[in-house]
Amino acid sequence: MDNPLDRLLSLDQIRQLASRYAHAVDSRDLHSLAALFVDDVSLGAGGTGRDALKRNFDTRLRRFTTTIHFVCNHIIDFDSADRAHGLVYTRAEHEMESKWIVLALQYQDTYERRAGQWFFVRRKPLPWYASDMLERPTGPRKIRWPDMPHADAPVPAAYPSWAAFWDVQGT
Repeated sequence: MDNPLDRLLSLDQIRQLASRYAHAVDSRDLHSLAALFVDDVSLGAGGTGRDALKRNFDTRLRRFTTTIHFVCNHIIDFDSADRAHGLVYTRAEHEMESKWIVLALQYQDTYERRAGQWFFVRRKPLPWYASDMLERPTGPRKIRWPDMPHADAPVPAAYPSWAAFWDVQGT
């Protein structure tokens, strides 16, 4: 991206996507949530398009009485003038029956500009942990949703630098 002003405006629009996503999820505004994605968003076997996305979110969000999402670090790299990818760190809290599940995750995003506006093409969530706020998610199997078997977290082990760091003795 050669134009510095376009770059700055694009960075701001893309950052707003992540914040607007959090607000739309927490307010259960499925129309605004779906509008943040390209109109032909692909859900794989779940279908294509914003209506399919709304149905998907409707099903997923009904598991939680309340959610609160905090958007943190946001790294954005441009692939071209109209395509970019990024990482967004998020801390989310989910009320499920008598529990509050705290989730620390990273979204791996793909963005695209269409008709002058930036959209999500894809959001891939990678959690560090999920557990009731009264528990400590230490040790293995840090993904601990109440209604699912405990599972290993994909990050930080997914980083190539993570294993390399631990393979070498400290300096």
